[in-house]
Amino acid sequence: MKTIKGPALFLAQFAGDEAPFNDWPSITKWAAECGYKGVQLPSWDARLFDLGTAAHSKTYCDEFKGVAAEAGIEVTELSTHLQGQLVAVHPAYDEAFDGFAVPEVRGNPKARQDWAVDQVKMAISASQNLGIGAHVTFSGALAWPFVYPWPQRPEGLVETAFDELVLRWRPILDHADEHGVDICYEIHPGEDLHDGATFEMFLDRLGGHARCNMLYDPSHYVLQAMDYLDNIDIYHDRIKMFHVKDAELNPTGRQGVYGGYQSWVNRAGRFRSLGDGQVDFGAVFSKLTQYDFDGWAVVEWECAMKHPEDGAREGAAFVDAHIIRVTEKAFDDFAGSGADEAANRRMLGL
Repeated sequence: MKTIKGPALFLAQFAGDEAPFNDWPSITKWAAECGYKGVQLPSWDARLFDLGTAAHSKTYCDEFKGVAAEAGIEVTELSTHLQGQLVAVHPAYDEAFDGFAVPEVRGNPKARQDWAVDQVKMAISASQNLGIGAHVTFSGALAWPFVYPWPQRPEGLVETAFDELVLRWRPILDHADEHGVDICYEIHPGEDLHDGATFEMFLDRLGGHARCNMLYDPSHYVLQAMDYLDNIDIYHDRIKMFHVKDAELNPTGRQGVYGGYQSWVNRAGRFRSLGDGQVDFGAVFSKLTQYDFDGWAVVEWECAMKHPEDGAREGAAFVDAHIIRVTEKAFDDFAGSGADEAANRRMLGL
């Protein structure tokens, strides 16, 4: 067995225009002071990272890692959640997602998609330059507006959507394979890959592409009323990244999984800071350790109530307390009587 690495922190929810969140040296020092050993980096945030330069310059990447190392921080993975979302956008969401792209491609879905594909490919190249073997993204969505089967879906609609999704992602996955990087899709409502069944539909169409993998985040399964521990049993071979995020689902006579269009704090299902929700993280860390997951445990802070800086500090200690340092010997070794094949045969009456 292997020991999970961590704690690490996803910086997307913390990067900002005020110190210490507005530049790379300051935010890595702050993360270390909170108790983190690594950070997951939003590749789109130019206040912290120059993606274009990183994709083409190992020197830049070495210097970038060096700044983090001075604070005692390792770069765990790059994220292209926002760019990956734009690889596949249903027209109903064109305007809502346009702000994820640079101004010059907004209002032009084809140019925006081409830009997004290039962004994800650059992040994969940058990952290689940083010496990182896994990358996290969103799949985007073409079929999501039809997630509930009313009105009745026309025959073949979902299949056509997934065929197109594969057409868009296969060149990116092949690029990832050439660079020795796994693409880990965060399985997430709002994406066409939002549960195990949809991931399998995608993977089957890809012929089991070796670089098509998962980011495991139990909070998204709690909010869908899924068995998040069974999910590890089923998909552990494809789970290459881990977001440590808590959630709760408290359905009432008024609302359930869909939330009644209410704000996050008023939904039956909502994200919580670590330890404040319903996820059994003792069981989650045990399952992942059992299956030799040796990636990073990355805190993603999303909570409708608690201050982010409190959530971050508490999260580092929470993860540190849950990482299982694996044993190097069996607990009953003291009672062992050695190996003797002749004795074994006598004990079996052979």
